Amino acid sequence: MAKVDLNCDMGESFGVYTLGLDAQVARYISSANVACGFHASDPVTMAKTVKILKENGVAAGAHPGFPDLLGFGRRNMNVSPAGAKAYVQYQIGALQAFCKASGLTLQHVKPHGALYNMAGKDYALSRAICEGIAEVDDSLILLGLSGSEMLKAAKDIGLRAAKEVFADRAYEEDGSLVARTKPGAMITDEDEAIERVIGMVKYGKVKALTGKEIEIEANSVCVHGDGEKALAFVEKIRAALERENITIAPLHEIV
Repeated sequence: MAKVDLNCDMGESFGVYTLGLDAQVARYISSANVACGFHASDPVTMAKTVKILKENGVAAGAHPGFPDLLGFGRRNMNVSPAGAKAYVQYQIGALQAFCKASGLTLQHVKPHGALYNMAGKDYALSRAICEGIAEVDDSLILLGLSGSEMLKAAKDIGLRAAKEVFADRAYEEDGSLVARTKPGAMITDEDEAIERVIGMVKYGKVKALTGKEIEIEANSVCVHGDGEKALAFVEKIRAALERENITIAPLHEIV
């Protein structure tokens, strides 16, 4: 029976500002990427999020991003490999502390936003991220874009890696995500998104924005928990996968 991880970005609230439906969405996913204070979150939010994950049996992952609260980590930054490595290690360490305090083991690391997209095409940046992860804990799993430079870098240094696909994002022909600034970047029709997820998980294929069918591998499907219909969407995707006899499992059971 096929297995796939269902992951969601969480812990992205900040101070009095609430973002996402973390407690509700946690019932339907197997792994969560927790913001670590650079692009979103704060210590209290991180502690609350880890508690939610433990209560729901969800595997915890660090979601390090650029130090860019105002831009939510989605603005490209000119950062050296050494700088990126330090950013990642700092944020992993922060989340590890909360996991240890709650009796959870950190499972994976998924870069956020612009850091994720830049690393997807930049091997030197990807290698710095992977080295940063491995030096902190070489048992951690890198969660990176399927077919990206991040996965190549992880393989080169011997770091376990999982291939990620997106339920609600469109793809370019080279397998990269369509920039959010371009028309058609987001898949807003739930039925279309679910059909695409099934195609990626079962058959390893998805239609690019141009209409061309491209090959893609999926160990994990990312769903976003901050949209208006996020909860219903996550619930529907999980149900659709299970109807196809696809088991939902955390990354450490897959890679």
